[in-house]
Amino acid sequence: MITVLLVDDQALVRTGFRMILDAQPDMSVVGEAAEGEEAVRLSRELRPQVVLMDVHMPGVDGVAATERITREAAETRVLGLSTFDLDEYVVAMLRAGASGFLPKDISPEELVAGVRIVHRGESAVAPRLLTRLIGTFVRAAPRPPAVAAPSVDGLTEREREVLVLIARGHSNGEIAEQLAVSPSTVKNHVTSLFSKIGARDRAQAVIAAYEAGLVTPRS
Repeated sequence: MITVLLVDDQALVRTGFRMILDAQPDMSVVGEAAEGEEAVRLSRELRPQVVLMDVHMPGVDGVAATERITREAAETRVLGLSTFDLDEYVVAMLRAGASGFLPKDISPEELVAGVRIVHRGESAVAPRLLTRLIGTFVRAAPRPPAVAAPSVDGLTEREREVLVLIARGHSNGEIAEQLAVSPSTVKNHVTSLFSKIGARDRAQAVIAAYEAGLVTPRS
């Protein structure tokens, strides 16, 4: 059973999400929060496996709450949600530790799929957001000198290959097929390279690959 905490300042939105998720045989909503501070407290008490986190809330916003939750409970996955799917919000949530970001106008089926994806330890970013993110934000102005790009110097040649393929959107199975190795071997490479570059999940690994210059946006 996937336990879920709902975080949104609108009660009607929380009610709708609860109805959708509780109707699934493998999901259970264990709590609700209307703002970030309450979300952090309930995450600490309830230890949900997935937190559905609104970005814009009074007081502590979704970005700050996500950073605190993922720092305190590494096993809890956060899936960001927002009416506004601006690139800077997506990146802010992913950098704070979220495992994905979806706009609120997705279908119930897409919401359920997103929860299952982040629960598996993978990243869930709506295709339209990921495409635009790579096409605009990643090739925007260079980062300030004071902020260092993620270091990939410690990666082996094979780990670099795997990271590039992850950044191109390939699953572990597809990577195994391309490199002619077993899926378990790919999983070991992924675990190792995530540890070396400090990535929590695939979403953060994609950002690290672009910022380190291993891949560039395709035209």
